[in-house]
Amino acid sequence: MESVAELVASRWGDHRPGLWCRHPAHPQDTVLTHHEVAAGAAARAALLADLLPADGPPHLGVLLDNTPEFPLWLSAAALAGAAVAGINPTRRGPELARDILHTACRLLITEPTHLPLLRGLDLPGVRLLITGTPGYDALLAPYADARPDPSRATPADRLLLYFTSGSTGAPKAAICTQGRLAAAGRSLAGQFSVRREDVHYVCMPMFHGNAVIADWAPALVAGAGVALRRRFSASGFLEDVRRYRATYFTYVGRAIQYVLATEPGPDDRDHALRLGFGTEAGTVDAAAFERRFGVRLVEGYGSSEGGAAVQWSPGTPAGAVGRAGPGLVVLDQVTGAECPPAVLDPAGRLLNGDEAIGELVNRGPNLFEGYWRNPAAEAERRRADGEYWTGDLFYRDRAGFLYFAGRTDDRLRVDSENLAAAMIENILARYRGAAAVAVYAVPDPVTGDQVMAALAGSFEPLGFAEFLLAQPDLGTKMAPRFVRVLERMPVTATNKIHRGLLRREGIRCADPVWWRPPGRATYRRLTAQDVESLERSADRTDGADGADAEGPPVSTRGPSPVRRQGLEPRTR
Repeated sequence: MESVAELVASRWGDHRPGLWCRHPAHPQDTVLTHHEVAAGAAARAALLADLLPADGPPHLGVLLDNTPEFPLWLSAAALAGAAVAGINPTRRGPELARDILHTACRLLITEPTHLPLLRGLDLPGVRLLITGTPGYDALLAPYADARPDPSRATPADRLLLYFTSGSTGAPKAAICTQGRLAAAGRSLAGQFSVRREDVHYVCMPMFHGNAVIADWAPALVAGAGVALRRRFSASGFLEDVRRYRATYFTYVGRAIQYVLATEPGPDDRDHALRLGFGTEAGTVDAAAFERRFGVRLVEGYGSSEGGAAVQWSPGTPAGAVGRAGPGLVVLDQVTGAECPPAVLDPAGRLLNGDEAIGELVNRGPNLFEGYWRNPAAEAERRRADGEYWTGDLFYRDRAGFLYFAGRTDDRLRVDSENLAAAMIENILARYRGAAAVAVYAVPDPVTGDQVMAALAGSFEPLGFAEFLLAQPDLGTKMAPRFVRVLERMPVTATNKIHRGLLRREGIRCADPVWWRPPGRATYRRLTAQDVESLERSADRTDGADGADAEGPPVSTRGPSPVRRQGLEPRTR
C-alpha cells in the first residue's frame, strides 16, 4: 500500500503546470508547477516539524477557502506524518471552537478573511498561522530549500479528520489514513481513466471529504492538474471550466441544480469537460445537464467514513446507484431481517416502499477507520458482529441494483407506516412548479409524524392538489399536510439542503405555509388563527383515532406539533 506522502514526493521534478487558482483581488491566476507544489509542501512539512509539539497528536486545523494553501498544507501534513482537520467556515462561535478543540488541533492555518470568525473564541493551546501575510512568508523562508521526504510517513498514518453532517448532533470527525486516501484516489483514477493531461476542477469546499477524496486524490495519483475555485459559483462554473480546460469535476447537493438554473447559451458545449462525479443530482437533473452541456454525470455512493461503496456500471437502470457488491444488504432497522426486493411499476416507481426500504449494511470487509474520540458514534456504525451500518436508506430491485432513499434521519413514521423522505421528494419533484423539494417531519404525539414539504419555485394550491391525486405511487400517508413555499432552498456549506434548519423552523417561518386540513383534499394558507386553533384543540382533546383518506389528522392530544417545534407566536 502506498502513502499520500509518496505521491506528493513523486511530483518533484515535474515542471508542468499543476495548480491554478484565481485570486479575487488580482486579474491573473496563481499558477504553480507540480514541482513547485511538491517544494512548497516540503517547506511547510519542515515548518510543521518545528511548530507541532511532541506531547500530543500531530493535528493541524485548516480554516481556508479553496486557495493554493489548502492542497499545499494537505501535502505538507502527508510528508510530516500529521493529520489535517478541515474546519468549516460556516460554523460560528462555540460550534467553531468545539470543532477545533475536539480534533486536538495545536496549530490552526487560516487567512485574513476568516479572522473575524475567531474573535472572542477560547482556543487554549492553539497557535494561529495566518497565510498571505508578511509574517507568514518570513516564517516559511528558512525552509525554502527543503525537499520532500516521504520516509517520515506510513500508509497507516492519519491524514484527514473530516467532519460528517451535524444534522443529528455535533459533527463527527471521521478518520482517513494516508493509505485509504491513496487507494481511493487510485481506484477513482482507474475507474474514470484519469490522465496526466487532465485538469480536475475543484469547486466543492476542500474542508469536506468529497473534494479531497473524489477530486484532489485521483488527480494526485495520476499527475493531473488541479484548478481551484475559491468558493462554488454557479454563474462562474462554465467560465472556469473553459478557462482551465477542465476535464473532470465533482459535486454534491444542489450544485448541479444551481448550474442548470443559469441562463443557457449557444456555446454551452464549448469546453473540454468530459465527466462529473458526485451525489444527489438526481436522474432528471443529470439528464438535463447532459443535454445542455454534453457532459455525463456519474452518480456514485460512498459513505463518508469509507464503510460502504456502490459503483455505477454500464447497464445500471435510471435512478439506481449501482449493483450491490458482495456483503451489501438492505436490512430492516427494527428486526435486522433483510428487506424484500422492491416492486417497481413499468415507469420505475416504487410500489412497496414500506417493506422494501431499509438501511444499507455492509456485512463484508470495509474501510471504516473510526471517528476521532467518539466511541458511541463509532459503535452505532460498526456493530459487535462486524457489520457496518451506513445510516443511509436504500431499496434493492430483483436484479440486485440499489436505489438511494435518503438518510435514516429523514425517515418519517405516519400512523405506524414508515416513509422515506427521499421517495416522497422524488414524486413531488415531478410537479411542474418545483425547482427544489425537501420533505421532513413535523412531530405529532398521536400519528407519530406529519409530512411537511418545502418547495422552492411556484406553487398553485389547487393545481398541486390535483397533481398529487394524479400520482399513482403516492401512498395515502405520503401527501404533505404542510407545504412551505420559498424562493431558494436553504443549503449547507456543501450545497446540501439544510434539513435540520427546516425541521427546527417547522411551520412558523418567514415563508408562506399552505396546509391541508383534516378530511380535505385541497390546500389553503396557514394563518396565525389556524395555529392557535390547533393548539387549543390539542390542549382540550384527549386524542384522535384513525386517519382520513388523504393522511392522518393533526394531533389533538398532548403538546401540539406547533409547540413541539418551539413555534409559539413571536412578538415583534
